Amino acid sequence: MARDDTPNTASVGATERSFRIIEQLGEREGCGVSELAESLSISKSTVHNHLQTLRELGYVVQDGDEYRLGLQFLGLGDRARQRHDLYHVVKPETDSLVEAVGERAQVMVEEGGVGIYVYQSLADQAVRTDSHIGTVVDLHATSVGKAYLAHLSDDRLDALLDRVAFDDQTPQTLTDAEALRTELDEIAERGYAFNDEERTVGMRAVGAPILSADDGHVLGAISVSGPTTRMNGTWYHEEVPEMVAQSARIIGIRATYS
Repeated sequence: MARDDTPNTASVGATERSFRIIEQLGEREGCGVSELAESLSISKSTVHNHLQTLRELGYVVQDGDEYRLGLQFLGLGDRARQRHDLYHVVKPETDSLVEAVGERAQVMVEEGGVGIYVYQSLADQAVRTDSHIGTVVDLHATSVGKAYLAHLSDDRLDALLDRVAFDDQTPQTLTDAEALRTELDEIAERGYAFNDEERTVGMRAVGAPILSADDGHVLGAISVSGPTTRMNGTWYHEEVPEMVAQSARIIGIRATYS
């Protein structure tokens, strides 16, 4: 994911290393000291010391020579999600959208220059990928991200795009800032965004911004994702966008007045 790598003289190196280890563990089923040390370019002794501290605090579990994240992170994640106002109003409408479309839907909010899924709902036939509640996604490579960016003020958009690394996650990912800005203008005009295999090969998505009903402030975005074999033709280009945009409007109203 694109992150802000600007040097910060106030950062604490030990804390940074601990979280780099935690993030690596979060991406793996289990991991040993040597593997972590190699992937992070940190000495084995340093990795071992951090792991033992995290284990004593209950945030890492040791199973033989391997380590994995502890379940205490579940409580932290849930409390973080519960604090977000949008989370409390998205479930009914998102579930209804999934029932109507028969695919997968996710709601995203932006934090720290990246998108984070705060809710996800899947139909029985939906294709499962690596995304789930808590998944961090790049804004330029997703329909939710582009729908969100297209409805920001110019100053806020400039600030966020300055932080985007424009990584090419697939051959279809937009990696040019000016090309993205051109597409964002089109998205703002029509009210929804497409993702045509830009994050995951074989998957398409349609996203719409969730706007505050009183002042039009963008709160987040919602999208429907599905395989290219089903997300095509008039269904993909016209019918699904209409349903996604309608769900976004309903969520925006509920978020404003609930």
